[in-house]
Amino acid sequence: MTGNYVTFLDDVFPPGTKEVFVDAIFETIRLVGITMVVGGLLGLVYGTLLYATRPGNLLENKFVFGVLNVLVNIIRPIPFIIFITAIAPITKAVIGTRIGVEAAAFAMTVMATFVIGRVVEQNLVTVDPGVVEAARSMGASKWRTLATVVIPEGLAPLALGYTFMFVAVVDMSAMAGYVGGGGLGDFARQYGYQQANWQLTLVVIVVLIVVVQVVQFFGNWLSRRLQHRG
Repeated sequence: MTGNYVTFLDDVFPPGTKEVFVDAIFETIRLVGITMVVGGLLGLVYGTLLYATRPGNLLENKFVFGVLNVLVNIIRPIPFIIFITAIAPITKAVIGTRIGVEAAAFAMTVMATFVIGRVVEQNLVTVDPGVVEAARSMGASKWRTLATVVIPEGLAPLALGYTFMFVAVVDMSAMAGYVGGGGLGDFARQYGYQQANWQLTLVVIVVLIVVVQVVQFFGNWLSRRLQHRG
């Protein structure tokens, strides 16, 4: 049985590609990790400002909301494969190169910030206005209400929102491979698609599916726990 398994791997992976495959997995983890941490934090701030500056909300400001809203509406619909190319001059100025893991992570983080911002805003809008009003009537400042009431109340839907974004970021990381971003997308393109090795491509797909399913399961579990906390 073990011998058959080894033979299968040797058939699927051409000589020297197993090590490249392992490196590609770690590159994808790095891409997704940087994007989810940095883009996740920036997106949380962006989305909270979108929510707070909406008409009738805590920090109502039509101008600020209008600018933030338009930026999201401009950037979010752009397919990532086009966005990463369009933002290349900015990537070059900031990172010093247009290709590689760092360059891809920069473009992914910028895109994720705006998309996560919209996801955060949409989830915070579901928070009961009565809870916000109660906090304000007890003397809580606007910023304290946002930090200690609005965001904690929205944690359960936010957990699902960030789980959704994790899947989207994995998809971005795969597309980043087409412009030299590294990771499993680049590996599948070079050693799977270009060499017509469909078995290898299938292995990459299975790895991505397993990762996504594990994260989705964890996100669902976390959301349920947050929803029933206290």
